[in-house]
Amino acid sequence: MYDYLRGEIAEIAPTYAVIDCGGVGYYVNISLNTYTAIQNLREAKLFVYEAIREDAYTLFGFRDKQEREMFELLISVSGVGPNTARMILSSLTVDDLMSVIASGNSGMLKSVKGIGAKTAQRIIVDLKDKVTGVGDAAAVAEQGSGEAYDEAVAALIMLGFTRAAVQKTVGKLLREQPTLKVEEIIKMALKLL
Repeated sequence: MYDYLRGEIAEIAPTYAVIDCGGVGYYVNISLNTYTAIQNLREAKLFVYEAIREDAYTLFGFRDKQEREMFELLISVSGVGPNTARMILSSLTVDDLMSVIASGNSGMLKSVKGIGAKTAQRIIVDLKDKVTGVGDAAAVAEQGSGEAYDEAVAALIMLGFTRAAVQKTVGKLLREQPTLKVEEIIKMALKLL
């Protein structure tokens, strides 16, 4: 599994970018927000999500981990596929989407092309408790504990815990004790999860 691609932007359009990594061009589907962030750069680092199906292998790229996490949350909702999630992230920033979900503003979600009333409600119901974890990631990263946070979250997810529960727990631990080492975070989180 790829975490990110870093390389020269060989080609770019509002819906995709071709990233040249060591002579291999990776076609990566992107949101309009990512396009805006990288359109004037020579090189870019995109965090990727691999969508693997029987008939297709597709890469989706994001300017930061927070946008990728929101994408993963969106596609976990029944009826929301990768292209629909990309459309949502093209219409709303991650922060706007989190506040729309937290406030239950289904009207704003319905304004996104391809999102009907039922899908908008399903997104809100399914993700209302989970979007707080995405916000915790940003808050912890601002405190300078981003690397410890990322490593602890990744390790706990690999142990089988859900991303939302892990992010909430690790975020809480680091807010209370920002100098914790990765091993300490994991041990304390295991007692809480």
